[in-house]
Amino acid sequence: MSDRAATSLAPSAVWTLEEVRSVRHWNEHLFSFSISRPAALRFRSGEFVMLGLEVEGRPLLRAYSIASPSYADELEFLSIKVADGKLTSRLQLIQPGDQIVLGRKPTGTLVADALLPGKRLFMLSTGTGLAPFLSLARDPDIYQAYDQILLVHCVRTVSDLAFRDELESHFADDPLVRDEALLQFRYLPTVTREPFHTSGRIGALIDNGRLFRDLTDSSTQFDPENDRIMMCGSMSMIKELKERFEGLGFIEGSRNVPGTYVIERAFAE
Repeated sequence: MSDRAATSLAPSAVWTLEEVRSVRHWNEHLFSFSISRPAALRFRSGEFVMLGLEVEGRPLLRAYSIASPSYADELEFLSIKVADGKLTSRLQLIQPGDQIVLGRKPTGTLVADALLPGKRLFMLSTGTGLAPFLSLARDPDIYQAYDQILLVHCVRTVSDLAFRDELESHFADDPLVRDEALLQFRYLPTVTREPFHTSGRIGALIDNGRLFRDLTDSSTQFDPENDRIMMCGSMSMIKELKERFEGLGFIEGSRNVPGTYVIERAFAE
């Protein structure tokens, strides 16, 4: 355990203290980590939770989407590294055995019941916005709800394609979904600042037809009758695509009133 992540805090009604189990640094800007899971914690695939460290005697918490499936024994998260970030400058230094402050109440809008029934689920992400879709794409129920699960992940560099091997293998190491994922799950990674077999932002891939050619068997456009869309990532991506989809007749949903697309507003700031 490292001294920097030791804490004098005690568990409360609002948070619990969990142990870092593993840390993976994808590059100098991106890392993922797993922590112990409280026995009482229940969450739905796609939700986020408040998470952080003790800083100056108080918990410093930020919203982090849970990347692990709801049945996992540990909780996994994906984070950027910001050198002068109040939390991430410290969080990127964690090691196995360190303590993490974890909120007790997961929530969020990127959940299956915020959408009306449909046939295809498009999950559109940039950067660490991939995290909730890692959880959803490993949820057995999502394969019962949709014929196709279609994930797009847009990043700047190839090394930013976190979990690429797992995604390209259709979760071959996960016995709960690998058979369904092999037939129903498709993954399209795209890179904007380095050479890669697919390049360009998500909007450009829609415009040039690449998104549909790589992910679907026949269609060349989004269909509000049958398609359902989730978005998580940069505010610019969400703003651009939100306007595009509403122009096509898609309606934003929520936990209370399901629609044909949803975004995670907790990160749209």
